[in-house]
Amino acid sequence: MKQNHYPLFVRRDLDGFFALMIDNLVQLLLIVALCGLCGISADSEILLQYILPGAALSILVGNIFYAWQAHQLAKKENRTDVCALPYGINTPSLLVYIFFVMVPVYQRTNSAEAAWQMGLLACFGSGVIEFLGAFVADRVRKVTPRAALLSTLAGIAIGFISMTFMLKIYQRPMIAMLPAAVVLLTLFSKTKLPFHMPGGLLAIIVGTICAWVLPEVIPQLMEGAPMSVEAIKTSWDQWGWYPPHFAGGALWELLKQPSEWVGYMSVIFPMGLFNVIGSMQNIESAEAAGDSYPAKPSMLANGAGTIVASLLGSCFPTTIYIGHPGWKEMGSRAGYSTLNGIFFMLICLTGTTGVISNIIPLEAGIAIVLWIGMVITAQAFNASPSRHAPAVALGLFPAIAAWGMTVMQGTLLVGGGKNLQEILTANPFTEVNGFLMNGMVVMERGFIFTCMILAAICACLIDGKYRSAAIWSVIAAIFAFLGLTNAYEVVGNDIHFRLAFTEGTKEALTFSATGIGVGYLLFAATFLILGGNRDAEPPVEAEDEPNPRIESGH
Repeated sequence: MKQNHYPLFVRRDLDGFFALMIDNLVQLLLIVALCGLCGISADSEILLQYILPGAALSILVGNIFYAWQAHQLAKKENRTDVCALPYGINTPSLLVYIFFVMVPVYQRTNSAEAAWQMGLLACFGSGVIEFLGAFVADRVRKVTPRAALLSTLAGIAIGFISMTFMLKIYQRPMIAMLPAAVVLLTLFSKTKLPFHMPGGLLAIIVGTICAWVLPEVIPQLMEGAPMSVEAIKTSWDQWGWYPPHFAGGALWELLKQPSEWVGYMSVIFPMGLFNVIGSMQNIESAEAAGDSYPAKPSMLANGAGTIVASLLGSCFPTTIYIGHPGWKEMGSRAGYSTLNGIFFMLICLTGTTGVISNIIPLEAGIAIVLWIGMVITAQAFNASPSRHAPAVALGLFPAIAAWGMTVMQGTLLVGGGKNLQEILTANPFTEVNGFLMNGMVVMERGFIFTCMILAAICACLIDGKYRSAAIWSVIAAIFAFLGLTNAYEVVGNDIHFRLAFTEGTKEALTFSATGIGVGYLLFAATFLILGGNRDAEPPVEAEDEPNPRIESGH
C-alpha cells in the first residue's frame, strides 16, 4: 500500500492556530491581570522571569508532543486527515488557583513571593495527580458518580468564573458587550463568519477598537481607565530575553513545610482529579471524531507538561482542551499545534506579553471565559444521567455559599468597621439578610470536597446504593474531623483552615467541625439501617445511553 504523505503544515492550520492562539492569549491576559491581585505586578521579576517563561515552555513542549503524536497516528493508519489534540493553559485551574490558593496566601502574608510559591505547589500537585491519574483514572471514574465530579466544577464555574466575568462585562459595557455579542453568536448559534474568521479573534478585534476609539468619541459613556499609549511604551521597555529559570528550589522550600500547604489540598486534589477526568473524555471525543489516540501516553504527557511548568516557575497547569472535533472540522492537522507553541514561546520569552496586554483590554476577551463557565455548568446536568439532576443541584450549594462568603469577606475588608472575628464572637448566629454568617464560613472551608461528597451521596441514594452512600458519608466525616472541611479559625477578617493535627492561632476565633463529622456518621448509620447494607443496580434510562462525554478540560 502506498504511504500517504502527512504534511507538517496545511493552509487550514492557520484557522486552527488563530482559534487556539486566541484561547491561550486570553489565558495570558488573565494571568497578567489577575496576578496583580497577588502582588505580582506586570513588570515584576516573578512574572517576567518565572511565570510567563515557565508557562510558555510547558505550552511548547505539550503542543510539539501532540503534533508529533498526530504524525505517528497518521503514519500508523496511513491517513492525511489526523488532527492533533488541542492543548494549552487550563482555564478553571488558572482561576481557581489564583482565587483560592494564591490570593488567600497573599492576603495572609502580604508576600507576593509566598503567593507564587504556593501557586507553584498547586501546579506541581496538579501535575502529579494528572500524571498518576493516567494509571488509575478509569478506576476513579467507576467509583465516583459523574454528577459528583461535574457539579463541583459547575459550582466554581457559576460563582468564580461566569459570575466574576459577567460583572466585569456589565461594569464596562461599551467595551465588553459588543465582543460578548460576537462570542455568543458564533459559539452558541454556530454562525460562520466571513473568511472562516474565528469568533474569538473577531471579538478581540472589535473589543480592542472599542477600547481605543470610543473614549475619544463618547467619553461620557466610558467607565474605567482609558487605554494608554504611555503604558505601551513603558511595557515595551521590558522587551528583552527572558529564558526560563529553574524554580525547583523555591518549590522544595515550601514542600518541607507541610503545615503551610496541606490545607490547600482541598483545592488542589479535586482540581487535579477534574483535569484527569476531563482529559480522558476529551481523548474519547477525539476518538469519536475519527482520531484514536492512546489514552495513557496522552495523559502522561499532559501531567508531565504541568510538572515542567511548575519546575520552571509557572503556577498554572496545562491540559488537553475540549473541542478537538471543531479543530478537525476546520481542516486543521498537526501544524496548528506547533504554531501555537512557537508563538507563545516567542512572546513570553521576549517580554512582549505586557505590550499585548496594554494594547488589548481584558474585557475584549472575557466573554470567551464566560462561555466556558456556562458550558461547564450546562455539562454538569447534560453529561450526567438525568435522574442525577438533584445530585448536581445539591453539589452546587456549598460552592454558592463559598461565593457568598467571598463577597461578604471582601465587603468587610473594603467597608471597614467591625471585622468578621468581632461579629462572630459577639453572636455566632448573626445573619446577613437571612443568611447565617457562621454557616457561610463553615460551608466555604473545603467546599470543593463538600460539593463532591454531597453530590455523590445524593447520586448513590437515587440509585439505591445505600452502602456506597454510607461510605461517602464516612469519608465526609473523616474530612470534617481532620479539619479539611467545615472547620475554621478567624483572625480579624482572615479565615484559615483549622486542621486537627496543627496548633491553632491563640488569638483566633475557632470552630471545630466535630459536630458535623458526627452528623455525617449519623448519615451513614441511617442509610445502612433504613436502606440496607446493599447496593442496588441503578435503573437504566434510555436518554442516558450512551452517556454524553464530559468536555470540561479547558
